[in-house]
Amino acid sequence: MKPGSFLIVAFLIPALFCQAQGKVSTDQPAAHATATPAMTDSYVIGASDMIAVTVFKEPTLSGSLLVRPDGMISVPLLGDVKAAGKTPLQLADEIAAKLKKYIQDPSVTVVLGQMNSKLVYLMGEIGKTGPIEMTPGMTLLAAIATAGGLTPYANAKKIYILRNEGGKQLKLPVQYKRALKGDSSLNLILSPGDTIVVP
Repeated sequence: MKPGSFLIVAFLIPALFCQAQGKVSTDQPAAHATATPAMTDSYVIGASDMIAVTVFKEPTLSGSLLVRPDGMISVPLLGDVKAAGKTPLQLADEIAAKLKKYIQDPSVTVVLGQMNSKLVYLMGEIGKTGPIEMTPGMTLLAAIATAGGLTPYANAKKIYILRNEGGKQLKLPVQYKRALKGDSSLNLILSPGDTIVVP
């Protein structure tokens, strides 16, 4: 009797343990999977972003598209469609509405590939030069800190920002040391595509 009962217990404990593990592992990915689309759904598409447009059961109308500097994408059958300034869901709805002329009940999804429009660039005497990803409301000081700060050779008095506005390039002088002392009006909020130059 006793050896038999030990065998049953030996088989039951691993089975129960595996079942408990199975429950944990199936619950966690579901919670994680819902977090990612929520973040990208609120993202506003901009120029230079790569997006994937998928039309269900229509491979010839699907593919990866680059948002041009004018904010447009070229969609088969539809021609140019404005993508910049819209979320992926808004753009998918608009493409689906326009495709109704050609396809019955089109199902369209838009997925972000590369978020290139939300970058700022750093040049010169700074810890790490090149592009960095722009966070919402990123300021001049935050960008410089993210790039590792100024080098000992940096001329803090001559830092400036290059910004494109309405097709023109503006040169915005920066009062770095005063901003560093806490003058928030001088800690400029950056725009996508800004270049911070540190001589």
